[in-house]
Amino acid sequence: MPNIQLLNPQSHAGLRLRTTEEAASHFVQIVVTEFAAAAACCPILFSKEPATGGFYAGAIFGFKAGENLLGTAEERGGFKPLTLQREGFFLSDRHIAIDRDHARFSEQEGELLFDESAEPGTTLRGIQRVLGDLHSGLEQTKTFIAALANLKLIEPIDISLRFDDGERLTLQGLYTVSLDRLRDLDDASALGLFRAGHLQFAYTMTASLKQIGRLAHIRNRRGRKSSDQK
Repeated sequence: MPNIQLLNPQSHAGLRLRTTEEAASHFVQIVVTEFAAAAACCPILFSKEPATGGFYAGAIFGFKAGENLLGTAEERGGFKPLTLQREGFFLSDRHIAIDRDHARFSEQEGELLFDESAEPGTTLRGIQRVLGDLHSGLEQTKTFIAALANLKLIEPIDISLRFDDGERLTLQGLYTVSLDRLRDLDDASALGLFRAGHLQFAYTMTASLKQIGRLAHIRNRRGRKSSDQK
C-alpha cells in the first residue's frame, strides 16, 4: 500500500527529490495539451479504464507490457508526459500529497523540496506547475473525448505486426478517431468541434498513427543488435 502523506515543510523539511530511471511502461496516459509533442515521436490512441469503461488517451512507447522503445526523453525529442513528471506526487483537494515510499524521495540525495525559509524550492515549484497542468489537461481531455463520443467518432483499431525475428503481435483494446465519420459530419457539428479546438486534437491523433511503423523499425533494429551480440 502507498504511504500517502500531505506534503508540508514541518514534516518534510529535509526531503529531497532525486532523479530515477523511468519505469518501462508501454502505454502512458497523456492529456490533449501534450498531443502535439507526443505525435512527433509516438502513436496516440484511446484505451478504456478497466474499472469504469471510460476512455482515456495514451501515448504508445512499446507494443507489449514492460516494453519501452522510447525509454528516455532524448529518444522522444524531449517529450516527457506529465504523468511521468508527477510520479510520487498527488493532488488531495487543494493540497499536494506524496507517496513517501516512492523511489524518487530521499533524505540523502537529490534536490531539496523546501528551501531554508520553508518555502517551496525550485524543484517543488516545478512539480506544482506539473500538477496544475495535469489537472486542467485531464478536464480538457474529458471534454474532448465526450465530444467525440457524442458524435460517434471513436472506433476500435486492431494493430497487427510481424517483426524480423518472426514474432507476431496484435494490439487490441485500442481506439482511434474515425476519419470517415469525421468527414461525413454535418457542417454544424464540424464547426462546433473546430471552435472548441477538438478538431485539431482529432487530426493530431490520426496523424500520429504513422509513428507505429517507426516504433516497429526501432524494435526490429534492437532485435538485430541483440542477435548480433549473441
